[in-house]
Amino acid sequence: MTVPASRHGNQPPYEPSEDDMKKQDPAAPDSTPDSTPDRSAPELRKHLTSNLRAQNAAPPPPPQAANQQPGQEDKGRDQAADAAQATLSAEALRVAETLDDNAVSVPVLAGTVRLADMFVIIASAVIAFLTATEGFAFGIGNAVAIGLAIIFALAFFQAGDAYQVSIMRKGLAQTGRVAGGWVLVFVIFALVKSTSSFGIYLNQNWIGSWFVYGLAGLIAVRFGFNRLVRHYMDSGRLERRAIIVGGGNAAADLIHELESQPENDIRICGIFDDRNNDRSPAVVAGYPKLGNIAALVEFCRLARIDMLIVCIPLRAEKRVLELLRRLWVLPVDIRLSAHTDKMKFRNRGASFIGSVPFVDVVEKPITDWDMVAKRVFDIFFASLSLVVLSPVMLAAAIAIKLDSKGPVIFRQKRYGFNNEVIDVLKFRSMYTDKTDAEAKKVVTKGDPRVTRVGRFIRKSSIDELPQLINVLRGELSLVGPRPHAVNAHTDNRTWDTVVDGYFARHKVKPGVTGWAQINGWRGEVDTPEKIQKRVEHDVFYIENWSILFDLKILLMTPVSLLNTENAY
Repeated sequence: MTVPASRHGNQPPYEPSEDDMKKQDPAAPDSTPDSTPDRSAPELRKHLTSNLRAQNAAPPPPPQAANQQPGQEDKGRDQAADAAQATLSAEALRVAETLDDNAVSVPVLAGTVRLADMFVIIASAVIAFLTATEGFAFGIGNAVAIGLAIIFALAFFQAGDAYQVSIMRKGLAQTGRVAGGWVLVFVIFALVKSTSSFGIYLNQNWIGSWFVYGLAGLIAVRFGFNRLVRHYMDSGRLERRAIIVGGGNAAADLIHELESQPENDIRICGIFDDRNNDRSPAVVAGYPKLGNIAALVEFCRLARIDMLIVCIPLRAEKRVLELLRRLWVLPVDIRLSAHTDKMKFRNRGASFIGSVPFVDVVEKPITDWDMVAKRVFDIFFASLSLVVLSPVMLAAAIAIKLDSKGPVIFRQKRYGFNNEVIDVLKFRSMYTDKTDAEAKKVVTKGDPRVTRVGRFIRKSSIDELPQLINVLRGELSLVGPRPHAVNAHTDNRTWDTVVDGYFARHKVKPGVTGWAQINGWRGEVDTPEKIQKRVEHDVFYIENWSILFDLKILLMTPVSLLNTENAY
């Protein structure tokens, strides 16, 4: 079914009573009215996230009997239910296939334009000095003038919204704002030259030539970015892709409001709702209902989705928390729509798309320039490590080849970012005919499958060094939660059924080393408590990530390897 997007007239906000809520979703938890209608967005966010943390902090359930199937005692576990129910419809699969991961970050694009402007200002100043200032020596004052020009120009461009995508896509509007800002810079220089002793550094020929060259360069650069932005807009690479969670009149009203916002960069990709009655029709405001919440989790692992908008009255707190507990494992922003609730939001801490209010509950852990910085960090240190450790890797490869027959490199399917299955590289540490690519059996102390060389490289973690290649390929990060084998299990239970929120550790790329490993949580996982502790450390890392935190973990890794107690 392909449903064209449509626009409808305004409809009254959806204000169901508690009884209505139970009727439209019998399985929904009881909801209680919000007793503080003037609660600020930060207070509401803190309240919801603290409750969400409390739910996910529950201890793991007791191990099940050996004759039970994995997950049999966990009927209340949403992750097990998701795995059983996440069969996407043909329409959902068709939509997912159109949402490839080729998005361009708006902050990174704007930052790139700023860097280009800075380059033009510096280059035009240097060219003007070389061509128009015969006999005039370059001094510290000239360098200061260039620095001031950059500061003033970028400030004027920012004030004129010249870094807004909506302006960059308009050729004349963009040119006018950039030219106006550049003129103001040189008006300031003219005033300084006539009223200050600093004017001796502002040679008239240099300033005049700099103004002309700079203006021409800035306009040329902006013309190029104008074409680029138009191309990105036409191909959908600058849009934020959103899913509406919840259906009915409330969702229809929200869609109408979003579509009415000027310069809206939100693309609604579909609707997901657990309800299957008249209050959740197959089509809402021209958009198809693609499935239930279990299907949504799977959908977000196939398609690049930026934002989930939960369109449920905020007073239905228990139902909202239940949804958040199932959705927070995804690497997306999660916002609660407040357009139907009579809450007096103060602007501080609330977010808006146009004039539509939202409460930001869950945010992507690493975005925009942070993502760029982490990738540069990975490439630099992974390349350096490969060079420094290449003799060790060569010696390990020779020893493996001499010790037992078979390939030097072992590949294992493991979970990567957002549950993507990747091939993780390791030095082979087992006999070829006993390798366990599917991790069906945990490696234990004195395991006969492990070779003599294998025991040494496993204890010293030398077997992990080929994963530096995974880092350069973009499949792993140097620092992050360790990638686990797809079928990893404890007590006949896969780890996602042992730990609530297990898949939240996949909200970032997995790493060669991590916060859990340097704190002693490495090696054999033979109890539910051990995997629980690893996940707790992984989630702590994700929520507190910074480049300095990565550097700290990287520097502490060699010291942590001295502890080989659980490494077999």
